[in-house]
Amino acid sequence: MDFGTQIKKIRINSKLTQEQLAQKLNVSRQTISSWENNRNLPDLQMVVQIAQTFNLSLDQLILGDNTMTNKLVNDGSEVRKAKMNLISIILLTIAAICFLAKAFIGQPVVDSNGMLHEPFFLIPIGYLFLLSGVIGLLIALVKKITKK
Repeated sequence: MDFGTQIKKIRINSKLTQEQLAQKLNVSRQTISSWENNRNLPDLQMVVQIAQTFNLSLDQLILGDNTMTNKLVNDGSEVRKAKMNLISIILLTIAAICFLAKAFIGQPVVDSNGMLHEPFFLIPIGYLFLLSGVIGLLIALVKKITKK
């Protein structure tokens, strides 16, 4: 429900005309009309005043019924799911980069001082990222299956 519909619903439930509501809020009738028709929105101070006038919380005033609240909660969970999937894909990509880097670097090299140079750390790090990414995707899959 949009704010205009919400303010109109509150006004009608309170059995007020636009003129009477305008007088309560010290604004013009045209201002009330523009709010109800979504041409303008009140500033934050006015929203607080409206909530106090009708003894409503700001959530009730702005969000209205629970359908909007439920939509916001569902949208938030969808964003979290998308972030989890993105993180898993990033981890798998890093794992692939580690394995490719190890493959391109090739064999260990011993320099003239007898020092061994080998990027041995790439393989364990690659497996760590691979395991983390697969676990993340499995968790997302299990959550999706259990929700159905």
